Amino acid sequence: MRILLVEDDQLLGDGIETGLKQEGYAVDWLQDGIQAETALLNESFDAAILDLGLPRKSGIEVLRSIRNQGVKTPVLILTARDSVEDRVSGLDAGSDDYLTKPFDFSEITARLRALIRRSAGRANPVVEIQGVALDPIGHQVSFEGKPVKLSRREFALLHTLMDNAGKVISRQKIVEALYGWDEEIDSNALEVHVHHLRKKFGNSFIQTIRGIGYIIHKEDNAE
Repeated sequence: MRILLVEDDQLLGDGIETGLKQEGYAVDWLQDGIQAETALLNESFDAAILDLGLPRKSGIEVLRSIRNQGVKTPVLILTARDSVEDRVSGLDAGSDDYLTKPFDFSEITARLRALIRRSAGRANPVVEIQGVALDPIGHQVSFEGKPVKLSRREFALLHTLMDNAGKVISRQKIVEALYGWDEEIDSNALEVHVHHLRKKFGNSFIQTIRGIGYIIHKEDNAE
């Protein structure tokens, strides 16, 4: 899952970025509104964390601009402004949730999971397909009732594909979901992760659409 973090406080931004990466997210961190707007208009993110008090362009202005241009990325506003008027203003501008500083890190991750889950149209956080069950909260995966151990990248890849079950996900989009801008990726890293997952869940669980990407079908016999 790829998150855009927009926060100009160096210490806070560093802490959030580090924590989210430890949770398995790919995180891209920007520190001003103009850069944030450009990124949201031109790239794909599973969710964005947006501070309001940004240099060059405020978070509210960024939010209004991207919503007016049709960007549907779930946005969690993160701000020190805690008045009712500020919360209403943020929600009316198009935010999906609102969290005031200071906050507990576990709350920001819980709110992100809820935003991403709602965006995918699911009420239950646990995703179950073809005997594979993935719990994003507990970072646990089981196959036919038995726990399966995955690396951080393998978990993120499986989460991305299962959240989009029935859809072909391009190689580029998967790479963007697994790696941030500042992370290097070997040319065959994605194929290696797919190979490892197939060994654990069966060769037919993840199917390759040649020249495009990968898909997990919702049913065993789906074509």
